[in-house]
Amino acid sequence: MTPSSKASGAGAGAFLTTHWSVVLRAGRSDSTRARDALAQLCEAYWYPLYAYVRRRGHSPHDAQDLTQEFFARILERHDIARASPERGRFRSFLLASLNHFLANEWDKARAKKRGGGQTLLRLDDKDAEGRYAIEPADDAAPDKLFERRWALTLLERVLARLREEFVTAGKTKLFERLKGFMTSEGGDTNYAQAGAELGMTEGNVKVAVHRLRKRYRELLQDEIAQTVASPEEIEDEIRHLFAALACQR
Repeated sequence: MTPSSKASGAGAGAFLTTHWSVVLRAGRSDSTRARDALAQLCEAYWYPLYAYVRRRGHSPHDAQDLTQEFFARILERHDIARASPERGRFRSFLLASLNHFLANEWDKARAKKRGGGQTLLRLDDKDAEGRYAIEPADDAAPDKLFERRWALTLLERVLARLREEFVTAGKTKLFERLKGFMTSEGGDTNYAQAGAELGMTEGNVKVAVHRLRKRYRELLQDEIAQTVASPEEIEDEIRHLFAALACQR
């Protein structure tokens, strides 16, 4: 069973295998497992930091170099040792570390090839600027936009995981037709129409939608569990991130 599949139980024992918990428990030891867990988190959530750096006024080229160099240094210099429960969640640790890097270390980093000549982390940054270009215009502070983009990235990951489960089960059509019901009640007419298109009764569609929402919630909790230090923080993080999204409206 993988760390992600265990985390959905949110029990104290199972929670020890979530990514951020593995990192925090490593302390100052040179843990390969902790480094791998940190690398997976960084690969998953690099884009909110790229967008943050761009919003701070850096050019696309410099933003890519900054983001890559920042992550390389986190892994290369064993910044795991600086992580602790008192430093908060992975989201908070990452932004605080980035601000420190931008303020104190980027000038030094410009003098050498990024990552010390090594590619320590694979970031899918080829279309980073294309993604940033379609960000809505907003006068909010960079840190507020970072939290919003973090929330959106997390929800995108949850939706992708849910879709993959349906694809694996051979139910791609069902997912694509019902995914719109996850954020709305739909109404009896829409349920009936979906049933007609899928060859299902209206009642069966309602049951399928209920299960879809339930699984979405489970995956959302699991995804957030990877970035917090304890099960008790999951619901608070959900409220925080959805509040960040509400500020956009």
